[in-house]
Amino acid sequence: MYEAEIRAWFEAHRQEYLDDLATLVAIPSDRGEAQPGAPFGAGPLKALNCALDMARGYGFRAESYDNYVGLVDLNDGPRHLDVLAHLDVVPAGEGWTVTEPFAMKRLDGKLYGRGTADDKGPALAALYAMRCVRDLGMPVTKNCRLILGTDEECGSGDIAHYYASEPEAPMSFSPDASYPVINVEKGHFSGSGEKALSAPLGGNLVSFHAGVKGNVIPGKARCVLSGLAADTVQAAANEVSAETGVTFTLTAAGDTLSVLAEGEQGHASMPSHSNNALTALLALVCRLPLEEDEGTALLKKLHARFPHGDYQGRAAGIAYEDDSGELTICLNILDAEGDKVSFTWDCRVPVTETEEQLRALTRGLEAEGFTVRAPFMPPHCVPEDTPFVQTLLRCYEQFTGQKGYCYAIGGGTYVHHLKNGVAFGCTFPGTENNMHGADESAVEEELIASGEIFALAIGELCR
Repeated sequence: MYEAEIRAWFEAHRQEYLDDLATLVAIPSDRGEAQPGAPFGAGPLKALNCALDMARGYGFRAESYDNYVGLVDLNDGPRHLDVLAHLDVVPAGEGWTVTEPFAMKRLDGKLYGRGTADDKGPALAALYAMRCVRDLGMPVTKNCRLILGTDEECGSGDIAHYYASEPEAPMSFSPDASYPVINVEKGHFSGSGEKALSAPLGGNLVSFHAGVKGNVIPGKARCVLSGLAADTVQAAANEVSAETGVTFTLTAAGDTLSVLAEGEQGHASMPSHSNNALTALLALVCRLPLEEDEGTALLKKLHARFPHGDYQGRAAGIAYEDDSGELTICLNILDAEGDKVSFTWDCRVPVTETEEQLRALTRGLEAEGFTVRAPFMPPHCVPEDTPFVQTLLRCYEQFTGQKGYCYAIGGGTYVHHLKNGVAFGCTFPGTENNMHGADESAVEEELIASGEIFALAIGELCR
């Protein structure tokens, strides 16, 4: 029931959806410095206000919640379903070839631009689904609330602020992952470390800098060397490049040599889909005949614990696997210059691994003199046999003709701390969207189909 009407409605509103998405993508909404009235910077706030204006233009009651999140309500009924999406994005990054990061381009069935997949495209699909439900007069008596966040990529302080005062809805889903239904999210054991040096770096290594965010595998890394022959460095670089697939470019300036490593940026929850420039450059630095000092000794210790390509944590002593998948870990930020070395890693933890097992990593780092901060966030699981999950699976099957099923992911979404929350869409099985990387894209038909699926799900769940 309503399937044909829903499909027809979305086809009639396709171009309007594409125009609205292009407007949202054009706003650089990566996190900036907090300002009065803009807790996560000017960009996220601008995107939030833009989306709320769109919702009001569609006739919905839409309001800002302290400029942390935006709230769009389907009706005045009791809250029954929350849909949690976000409007902030990761930084633009480098290496884009199809379009500029904040200029959406429609090409060969895909929509390219930062946020098309993560998560402006899905957020707008949910908003259009609410329009569809209302316009078709589907018989809903309970409220669906769309919650538009602005800090998902940097710790989800927006959602924490909202739920600190507001109760959870009886059920929630986040269109910030993949289909069919993700009912298990691995735990997190991501952390950071630092050490003040007794004396500034003063040997052959002048500086080392890599990384943009803790959950983004860096596609580029740079270091500056002094007192080493270019041919010595180039020979080592050729060896490491052959082993890792990361390329190195050397630039001489006076008595210093700058080295740029270029790999492939990507999302930390899927490290095998990227090529970490940081760990490759670290491997190169540790292979060079450097004068030994405190700083270079620490870098060698980090290289030993986070060797290039070891995304399972074997060298760190925390490798583990269960039915929810393998542990993944990657070193994503490293800065060494002057009298300080600091670093950040990302770690996704299988459901049955314990915090005590993971502490082998932090104990080792602390023994080497680092001050370490590594909070443990337990995994999240919603039973597959609940009526809520089964309804989502049925809606997916009805619009796709594909068998629905539940599975676990290493990524974390807004629902991780919600009792009855799952991730639902918008990427279809087998689709590569290069999330967090250059040329991020979403398949146009998948976003339209997601809106259709969401409309049916809202109608079913909020009757």
